[in-house]
Amino acid sequence: MAWYNEIGNEFDTVLSSRIRFARNLRAYPFEGKLTPDGAKEIIEKVDSAFKGQGFKRHDFSGGFTTDAASLVEKHYISREFAAKKSPHSLLINESTSASVMICEEDHIRLQTILPGLALNEAYDIATKYDDIIDSSLDIAYDEELGYLTHCPTNLGTGMRASVMMFLPALTMSGRISSIASQLSKIGLTMRGMYGEGSEGKGGIYQISNQITLGITEEDTIKKLYDIIGQINEQERKLRSSIKGENLERLRDTVLRSEGILKYAHMLSSGEFIEHFSNIRLGIALGIITDISYVTLGKLFIETMPATLTLSEKNAPGTDSERDRARAALCHSTLGK
Repeated sequence: MAWYNEIGNEFDTVLSSRIRFARNLRAYPFEGKLTPDGAKEIIEKVDSAFKGQGFKRHDFSGGFTTDAASLVEKHYISREFAAKKSPHSLLINESTSASVMICEEDHIRLQTILPGLALNEAYDIATKYDDIIDSSLDIAYDEELGYLTHCPTNLGTGMRASVMMFLPALTMSGRISSIASQLSKIGLTMRGMYGEGSEGKGGIYQISNQITLGITEEDTIKKLYDIIGQINEQERKLRSSIKGENLERLRDTVLRSEGILKYAHMLSSGEFIEHFSNIRLGIALGIITDISYVTLGKLFIETMPATLTLSEKNAPGTDSERDRARAALCHSTLGK
């Protein structure tokens, strides 16, 4: 998953862009009343619709597993989807950064995630696959309400557009709560990196639309572009205002974080996120020049607990073993 592989530019505050469509089959009840047999039928119908489109299928049952947790860390699936015990499946097309959760809250959750500020591009890809859904399946749609969804807040377009932003300067200045409050007044919301209920760790936040009824997909995306531009400008102004003694103290913090990631013997995921945030800000400010956004972004995903466990030849069975494996990976990647 390459959603952190953005390049540095004037919108280097934006880590990734996502478009997600919620769709349901007309002939089946919503998730709350859907039987296991009904779920299996939906899975087969959706899988059949995407045949020949380059998607690989993953079937789940029995609740939360390490494999599922890794897919959550990579943002392919939600935590709720990972924890489900009834039949549910995932389709992934890595070449187009598209995935389809089948039988999550809605029968179909189609999403595309691209690196950087690329909402329009993500929308184009998602729309291509949504057209396949519309032409192959009988989707629940009402002329007045639009797409019918399990949760009324998704009625209408059924689309959630979001961007993941890195906002360390705004976080340090204590302005995040004010920004979140302002966003809620115009139909947008700010959450942590894993969506609803998650924290904004490491200065990373997800900004998305709340309103899907009475507004077009294009207008939603335009609104997000406008707001992201404003937040990006605020963050960059704050960064450029760090001077003198404050800059020297920040330089010390950044270089200490670099040293820890390169040479620590043990490293928890929480510690990694803290130092990741410091180093990424250091790259943006020119304090660190020998680590790229791409390298740091890949490391972010690879050091997450479940993904790290799956990647190790001798899977770490305890937190201490995982912390040593995480530190070793950071050392081998950055300490060259």
